[in-house]
Amino acid sequence: MPPEKTPTQGKVYPGSPEAVADIPDGAVILLGGFGGVGVPENLLVAMADHPARELTVVTNHAGFGERGLAVLLRQGKVRKLICSYAFHRSAFVFREIYMAGKIELEQIPQGTMAERMRAAGAGIPAFYTPTGAGTQAAESKEIRTIGGRETLLEYALGGDFAIIKAHRADHLGNLVYRGTAANFNPVMATAARITIAEVEEIVMPGEIAPEGVHTPSVYVDRVVRGEDLELRSET
Repeated sequence: MPPEKTPTQGKVYPGSPEAVADIPDGAVILLGGFGGVGVPENLLVAMADHPARELTVVTNHAGFGERGLAVLLRQGKVRKLICSYAFHRSAFVFREIYMAGKIELEQIPQGTMAERMRAAGAGIPAFYTPTGAGTQAAESKEIRTIGGRETLLEYALGGDFAIIKAHRADHLGNLVYRGTAANFNPVMATAARITIAEVEEIVMPGEIAPEGVHTPSVYVDRVVRGEDLELRSET
């Protein structure tokens, strides 16, 4: 069960360990970030100290040096990685583990992965896309010709938990992103059963203008202020 909160706290949790406390073994986690930007690093450090293992992680990038996803990979907590950029030079921790046969990998084109999560958030079970047609990505997939082009059937991709990063939140859970942190974090927030947002600043309800909200509070379950690590600029 999630930690108890008083009504005055809204969706704000006292710290990262409390926010991730109920993530179980085998959970599917949508992990925000675009390279080294927009990564919820405090939440990942808390996950490293959390007993959950056999995780499936969906993310755009397989780690940034020893930071980000690498803190979970080093501890062998991830059973399967679903991502676009698995073998970037900065993802050397993942590469070591993969070459040792200690993790399963599913690579998905970046746009397809984003659209599969968007579909999950919108309640769309599947869609057709020409991306990957005529390549190895088409193996074992349903192929249909639409408008004279071969297309692949892709299924929605949701998660049990989304662990994301935003710049600002209010106590109700409305989020604002900055820079390229808005690439994957917003779509992941809509596609998970429980969304946990690490933010740099928490303000009172009403301080974020309605037209300035990027992710409405209805998609956000928990908010925590990340203050233990040096924050990377969202550019």
